[in-house]
Amino acid sequence: MTVLLGQNIAAAATPAAAATHRPSDGSVHSWDLSTGVDGPGTRFVTFLSGCPLTCLYCHNPDTWKMRNGKRTSADDIIAEARKYTKFIAASGGGATISGGEPLLQPVFAGELLHRMKHELGLHTALDTSGFLGVRATDALLRDVDLVLLDIKSWDRETYKKVTGRPLQPTLDFAHRLADLGKEVHVRFVLVPGLTDDPANIEGVAAFAGSLGNVSRVDVLPFHKLGEGKWQALGMNFTLHDTPSPDPEQIAFAKGVFEAHGLKAV
Repeated sequence: MTVLLGQNIAAAATPAAAATHRPSDGSVHSWDLSTGVDGPGTRFVTFLSGCPLTCLYCHNPDTWKMRNGKRTSADDIIAEARKYTKFIAASGGGATISGGEPLLQPVFAGELLHRMKHELGLHTALDTSGFLGVRATDALLRDVDLVLLDIKSWDRETYKKVTGRPLQPTLDFAHRLADLGKEVHVRFVLVPGLTDDPANIEGVAAFAGSLGNVSRVDVLPFHKLGEGKWQALGMNFTLHDTPSPDPEQIAFAKGVFEAHGLKAV
């Protein structure tokens, strides 16, 4: 659930002041305060613009292109987050860098993570598909307390159909995170007729269960809340006639993950 206290950066950002150490800047879609699947507690979530994936069910297709974001400095984002640090800390929350795909802008994302963690003292999370995991330096990952890793399908053809990209880079990144002992929440969107095949769910669950660093799996029911954005952008939302999964389908998927020793919510 998103708490509507944020604002679109396009309407709010101001130029960064000159400094001896010039902070990085990046293309930012928006920021928000949220609770739910962006990490534990209340989170200050920064949504970066640009994504190499084109997921059929994406609820923010307006984040796909970097040019549609607002050029914003790290100072601007940190100043906004600073206003809420006491509230966030009281909830056991933190800061999440999301998108789009934040690893499309690894320098900017890295500075935000570093400053959120060390300057503001916040728990940090990186929300990523893992497709650009090779761009995440070891230094960047040292400033990440939690990775929210989207594994959208185990079946390779389905993954390519859903995202327009191959699955393997995500799996490679997942193994790297496991080797580093980095805590991971796997996120899996359950789409009837697309990702709900039992063998597909079993594949994701078996892989996640084998890693040893996955503390939670979020089984996210498909919804069509972003369809209006697709229409506004003149894009065809091909899942228009796809229903949301029913409670029995959701419970089945969670049961598969739990059978592999994983906490599924």
